[in-house]
Amino acid sequence: MSERAIYSIVLALYLSLLLLVGLFTSRRLRHVGDFYLGGRRIGPWVTAFSYVAAYFSSVVIIGGGGFGYKYGMATLWIGAINVLLGCTLAWIVLGKRVREFTTRLGTMTIPGFVAERFRAREARLFLAAVITVFLIVYNVSILKGMGHTFEVLMGLPYTWGVLLSGAIIVLYVAWGGYLAVVWTGFFQAWVMGAGLILLAFGAVKAVGGLAEANLKLMAIDPGLVETPGTWGWAGLVSYCLIVSFGVWGMPQMVIRFYSIKDVRMLRIGAVVASLGGSMALLPYLCGAIARVLHPGLASPDLAIPTLTKAVLSPWGGAVFFAGVLAAGMSTFSSVLIITSSALVRDFLEEGLNRRLSERQALRLSRISSLIVGLVALLIALRPPGLILVLTAFAWAVIASTTLWPLLFGIYWKGATRLGALFSMVGGFLIALIWMAIGSPFGVHGFIPGLGVGLILLVLVSRFTEKLPEGHLARLWGEREPG
Repeated sequence: MSERAIYSIVLALYLSLLLLVGLFTSRRLRHVGDFYLGGRRIGPWVTAFSYVAAYFSSVVIIGGGGFGYKYGMATLWIGAINVLLGCTLAWIVLGKRVREFTTRLGTMTIPGFVAERFRAREARLFLAAVITVFLIVYNVSILKGMGHTFEVLMGLPYTWGVLLSGAIIVLYVAWGGYLAVVWTGFFQAWVMGAGLILLAFGAVKAVGGLAEANLKLMAIDPGLVETPGTWGWAGLVSYCLIVSFGVWGMPQMVIRFYSIKDVRMLRIGAVVASLGGSMALLPYLCGAIARVLHPGLASPDLAIPTLTKAVLSPWGGAVFFAGVLAAGMSTFSSVLIITSSALVRDFLEEGLNRRLSERQALRLSRISSLIVGLVALLIALRPPGLILVLTAFAWAVIASTTLWPLLFGIYWKGATRLGALFSMVGGFLIALIWMAIGSPFGVHGFIPGLGVGLILLVLVSRFTEKLPEGHLARLWGEREPG
């Protein structure tokens, strides 16, 4: 049996499973809350694994491998910090409070939470616009990763890889909504993990062991085995924080805490998400090994697909291929749900005061998912830049805008309406301007954006009108004064 036939069989079986999940879950959609949150009845294992799948997408597998190829073993720190900050601490610090506060307010989105928490209608429209635009940019990076994988492993043109993978995702999201996203994410996390473990074992064996890999990397450039190495501290620390702490402000990740069935299940979820998240170290390791085995690649983003073809059998490569697709599809689908909710729920219904029936809202949510997916597909056909660079750009802007209003909104009663608004706009503008002028001193725009957003929220809140005590008491689940 030819190699292409093996890949085609595995691909057909895998994509058929995803479509079946989408079709099955579509029958369980009764109202718009089911489409966006699965009726807040998702269990801890499914929530945790879908969190991992949405976090470590093809961006991390292909893009992280590209960074490992370019910068060497120091990039393992990114994966390690992902687990600590992006998984363990995110679940501990955000999980319970996000679930409780959003339930009390009856909100289904981050723009909705910020608007209701701070009684700031303009925040809803601003956040909905930021999330929609920059998550489309993020989706372009995901499709780029999947397109390169089709190109190298199956010999299909990049364009066909983008179109095929994108079309499947758009279909099952439009059918099944959030239930399809979390259930496909659950299965995709397992496929992703199996593929990465296979590749890591094959790569280490091919290079002659980890010690040999380090010696050969040192012969190329000592900076490839040192910390911070050829990257420098500014670059390494910036990217560690963007793709780890930045997750705290990313809507497609935080939504998992909205939807979990019970806050008591969060402990189980935190452990499962942390263990599953440890797979994040493997793409960077494999990318560094690819630098030894395949020097001189046209693009660092080709490192993982090229390594897969070289060190795995056709069946092993097909499993890894499915894993990369699983990673990308899980994140892409999560982002489609978020952008759909931002457009329909936050912009149209609440922002423009358009009253929609459950049936109308559900239909518009499906249509908006299709439109956003098609826009990302069209841009991804001629994408700019490295995958992880695109990702970091989108994450930096979104997280600089949303992180502090979300975090202080659930922990500090003193945070005010104007404090939140100044923080959002200031963080957004500084992150965007900093990156537009070329990230001075090698520091990514996420760092100054986050710093300015924090300072503005605290200072402005200290000197502006506080929110009513009755409103705050309801939020914190306390008895209202008087």
